[in-house]
Amino acid sequence: MITVFFGPPGSGKGTQAAVVAERRGVPHVSTGEILRAEVAADTELGREAGPIMDAGHLVPDDLMVRIIEQRMAQQDARGGVILDGFPRTVPQAQALDAMLLRRGWTLDMVVALDVPEEMLQERVLNRAGEEGRADDSLAALEKRIRVYKDQTLPVLGYYQTREIAIVHVDGSGTIEQVASHIRETLARH
Repeated sequence: MITVFFGPPGSGKGTQAAVVAERRGVPHVSTGEILRAEVAADTELGREAGPIMDAGHLVPDDLMVRIIEQRMAQQDARGGVILDGFPRTVPQAQALDAMLLRRGWTLDMVVALDVPEEMLQERVLNRAGEEGRADDSLAALEKRIRVYKDQTLPVLGYYQTREIAIVHVDGSGTIEQVASHIRETLARH
């Protein structure tokens, strides 16, 4: 099972992807968590990615593709993965398709979380207070939403042309409500 969780910053994709991954017994692969761990560990990758992320920009495609390919080659990913934060650009989606093809796998579904922009701001600012993430300021969020609209949203159009199942879920409820909607949606597909 290869599923992509898709949505703007603050939509809850990380939270919901973790819930589904646990229920399905597959790894939750969060590029954001991987990158933040690299920054915290002060690795070469972290020193390269940290300033890019703090400015609200996307980490370069080639770097993200290498990270995901390396993670998907690990033993625990043989039964599939839930991808969170990848792909974020059409070239990343194309690279994912090529990677899956080499492994004889296919992308099963894209779960797109739809959340009003005002709610995204509220969630991200709350998360900034709770988790202290540097990329959760209002200025960084505004930039991240612009980047999402310009570079990430076209990924849905790409998957539509590939006839990949895209399911839209209202992500504006509580964690439990959204999780319930996702469970129902996955059961139908």
